[in-house]
Amino acid sequence: MFDRPWPSVIMIAAAAAAAISARALGPQPGDARPADAASVPQPVQRVDFDRDIRPILVDNCVKCHTERKHRGGLRLDDREQILLGGDSGPAVVVGDPDTSLLIELVSGKDPDRVMPDKGDPLTDQQIALLRNWIAQGLAWGEGPVTPKGQAPARVYALELRKVELPATDDPGNPIDRLIARSVDLSTRPTVDDRAFARRVHLDLIGLLPSPQELREFLADIGPDRHGRLVDRLLGDRRRYAEHWLTFWNDCLRNDYQGTGYIDGGREQITQWLFTALYNNMPYDRFVSDLVNPPTKDSAGFSKGIVWRGVVNASQVPPMQAAQNVSQVFLGLNLKCASCHDSFINEWKLSDAYSLAAAFAHDPLEVSRCDRPLGTMAKPGFLYPQLGTIDPGADRPERLRRLAALLTARENGRFTRTIVNRLWAQLFGRGIIEPVDEMDNPPWSSDLLDFLAADFIEHGYDIRHTLELIATSRAYRLVAAPGGESFTSDAPFAGPVVRRMTAEQFVDAVRTLAGVWPEKADATITVPGTTGAYPGPVRAALQAADPLMLALGRPNRDQVVTSRPSAATTLQAIELTNGSSLNHLLQQAGDRWAAGEPSPESVVDELFVMGVSRRPSPAERAAALELVGSPVTSAGVQDLLWSLAMLPEFQLIQ
Repeated sequence: MFDRPWPSVIMIAAAAAAAISARALGPQPGDARPADAASVPQPVQRVDFDRDIRPILVDNCVKCHTERKHRGGLRLDDREQILLGGDSGPAVVVGDPDTSLLIELVSGKDPDRVMPDKGDPLTDQQIALLRNWIAQGLAWGEGPVTPKGQAPARVYALELRKVELPATDDPGNPIDRLIARSVDLSTRPTVDDRAFARRVHLDLIGLLPSPQELREFLADIGPDRHGRLVDRLLGDRRRYAEHWLTFWNDCLRNDYQGTGYIDGGREQITQWLFTALYNNMPYDRFVSDLVNPPTKDSAGFSKGIVWRGVVNASQVPPMQAAQNVSQVFLGLNLKCASCHDSFINEWKLSDAYSLAAAFAHDPLEVSRCDRPLGTMAKPGFLYPQLGTIDPGADRPERLRRLAALLTARENGRFTRTIVNRLWAQLFGRGIIEPVDEMDNPPWSSDLLDFLAADFIEHGYDIRHTLELIATSRAYRLVAAPGGESFTSDAPFAGPVVRRMTAEQFVDAVRTLAGVWPEKADATITVPGTTGAYPGPVRAALQAADPLMLALGRPNRDQVVTSRPSAATTLQAIELTNGSSLNHLLQQAGDRWAAGEPSPESVVDELFVMGVSRRPSPAERAAALELVGSPVTSAGVQDLLWSLAMLPEFQLIQ
């Protein structure tokens, strides 16, 4: 077991233990300084922070005590943070080095708490400089202290750049002209009209094209047939609203059952949201009404969940509202900064609390890692260069001001975030990835800023931006293989192959089956009508069943702005043995088998409905054998299941 004989091992272990014990007892002969070095009189000299103190902090302190990694709750990269201190209290007492914890830790007075705990201890000269610095008022230089090799905090431009479109003889779509600066689109193949029709139907209204819709599009041979189809789909206000309800329900945590809905902690905004989508409400007003609700109809988003029992301070409703607003509308993550200064970005605890304070009904005490600090948060906006929020204003005025700052024309972060999300919905990846990390660099800053500026110029019109994207040649390119993640600087390769969402898959199977629910779980009416919601009832208006949950529909207790596309074992089990799909297929089989239909007509129609084409000879022969002659319910069930399992059916490509 051992390469050395036992006595040697024992002797080595004993020597090591003796060395550890000796170190634990305090500094030994030969150490860098005596234990009472801090008490040795030192000559007084005027300290210059950048010349004398910053190098000490950089070399010895901020590797462990900065905004990204503050051990013991202590940061030494900022004067205010040093004064605030950590878990053991203030790090320094200005003007009094003898009672300052920082001097105690670096001087070795307590052998169990010597800093730095790794590497060489500070020299007598370095300790003397720190003592003089504290005695002389803790003067600071320009900016924070950052570890070696780490760039200082980034400053992000909010203002949109004016992007000049490349000159060309054929104006075409501006998206294509901008992408052509780096990618020669003319050499890339595009999909045929059948594939385009299927793609754009699923992307814009979430449904497969019906055989009649497909025939009409294929019969249109005009040069602008793609644009006319896009216009027709975006003009189908009801089907458009039903489809995009799924995306916004995920983003806004809106659902029809689940945590908080029973006890009133959450409220639906379904009718308001459906009406806003149906009427194409301008996006700046859409967001303003969510953040500063003019009526109770849109108040459910910012209200948050009234959690049961004791919760962490970082999850109180005002902080949840701040997290959700910043993630959905600005593409940034405040969750880490809601507990302490973030380790993953430059946002600070004070930033998160300032935004949360704008939503709070009562004064909001700041807590770090769930430890109250005894200070109250002052309402503010994440980008103070755009304006401030009056701390003395009442809550309605604070929310009004917050909504105005968030949706201000000068806030390019707001418009960049939404056009990036729309691009990701149609292409499978954003111009910036991930879509909730908008501080990352875009693969085309010109394209991003052009789309954001164009969005403003057209009155914050989401349908206009969708039309612009869907009518580009770039959108018609043959889809590239998909993946779980993309980097922002990955070159553009066209749309990415994507799986249908849970709602799209269920609606597609119901379309083939001809069987739809009789009643929606969401109580809504179509604007301008009265009475019950007319059929068919889409999956977006239903509470999630086991099939939808297995296919990735979230429970919406948290904000979800994009769903994973990778297949899972749970999905395979549900698709092969799940009761939800099986019940639907049984209903479909009975319906299709009724009336003694022709086996050939059943097979041809199901293929056109399901994959937008007729079956090949081999597929026809196999399908006819499945459905039987005469057609049986069990045979139709087998054919429907076989079609639904095809990658050609499940993928948007």
